[in-house]
Amino acid sequence: MSAPSARLRPPTIVAYGLPALAFSVPTIPVYVYLPSFYAEDLGLGLAVTGLILLAMRVFDLVSDPLVGVLSDRLVTRLGRRKPWIAIGAGAAGLALVMLFAPPQGVSAIYLAVWTGVLYLGWTMVAVPYSAWGAELSDDYDLRTRITAVREGLSVVGILMAAALPFGLGLMGWGQAAQLAGVAVATLLIGAPLVVIALARVPEARGPTRQTSFSLTEIGRSLSANAPFRRLLMAWFVNGLANGLPAVLLPLYLRHQLGADATATAGLIFVYFAAAVVLLPLWDRLSRTTSKNRAWVFAMTVAIAAFIWVPLIDPGNLVAFGVVCAITGATLGADLALPPAMQADVIDVDRATTGQERAGLYFSLWSMAAKLALAAAVGMAFPLLGWSGLEQGEDRGRVLLVALYAGVPVALKLAACALIWQYDLGRAKHAALREKIAQNHHPWENTQ
Repeated sequence: MSAPSARLRPPTIVAYGLPALAFSVPTIPVYVYLPSFYAEDLGLGLAVTGLILLAMRVFDLVSDPLVGVLSDRLVTRLGRRKPWIAIGAGAAGLALVMLFAPPQGVSAIYLAVWTGVLYLGWTMVAVPYSAWGAELSDDYDLRTRITAVREGLSVVGILMAAALPFGLGLMGWGQAAQLAGVAVATLLIGAPLVVIALARVPEARGPTRQTSFSLTEIGRSLSANAPFRRLLMAWFVNGLANGLPAVLLPLYLRHQLGADATATAGLIFVYFAAAVVLLPLWDRLSRTTSKNRAWVFAMTVAIAAFIWVPLIDPGNLVAFGVVCAITGATLGADLALPPAMQADVIDVDRATTGQERAGLYFSLWSMAAKLALAAAVGMAFPLLGWSGLEQGEDRGRVLLVALYAGVPVALKLAACALIWQYDLGRAKHAALREKIAQNHHPWENTQ
């Protein structure tokens, strides 16, 4: 890369990050509210809803590497990444409206079809968008700044998504109306922000040679990339640790703490507000130590707070609010640091093979994240359905608490152990950049 970081101005970084605000608005409704909304409010049942969402996630996994490889290889007049983002955003917007404003008497097929369209649209946005951000700079610390801005704006969007149902709930709107409001807000906010990014933020110029499609070569380079393997494992394990509490939060608050929809929205707002306030801390900490050390510290703090959840008495929303504030404060590290580390790992492949495969790498991380969420829903919902939670049985509530708080703590500990030994730090990355420069890297980023 021809020193793009020296010319990367703050307005360009902000313009790149703006779409993340809109992309994240439906995140809470889709991952937190949608499963329980279709399972309980619309009557599909926990087991059926969980299995459908699991099946659609597995189907969605096929699209990730395809989109990643094609966005690496296909160069258009508009760039490699931008056409995918534009088309995917349109498809995801349509599916969002269909899912959040469903007709009467929805079926399992309806949920499956529109969830599939939504996931495909998100893939067409998320993979090229992440690869685009990784290509904006090759600087170790500036990459963290880019991802911090993007994910900070993403959290602002999530806060908006949390505040909107909360406000509508105070006005007496039901959950169905709240979800429809989120869909409309996403479209109104997202369209102009996507246009701004596509118009104002340049892409790195395409490779001077075609990216290899050889599965043998790709498999060999991935298996030889030790930092990639370790980071991918930690990313998946931590994703599962975060996914279980996310999909189970409405059920935990409803069946264990007795919280209503308004209280649920308020607690979610506290969680993400803490993330916004503390996000700059993780950027600074990663600069004084390293990205992996800062991430481990954040996960350790989250563990120290979450271990108290099984001891919280029913109805004690204040105590749970404290847990939400502490764990929310660590969320910024989960959002900003791993993507910056992922961009560094891609440089290992670039320095070794000379190939430009950011799309492929980010598709693999996207697959891991989706698989983690699919496993969370597909494992937890059927188990809770069979445990008698819907009938109010005590064993169902015990299992709910174990899945919500106990399993995630164990998974976070495993992720800490994995990432502590990650050794691609600032010095090693500088050596990679020097090697790439000596090999006359074919990319150029014009600001």
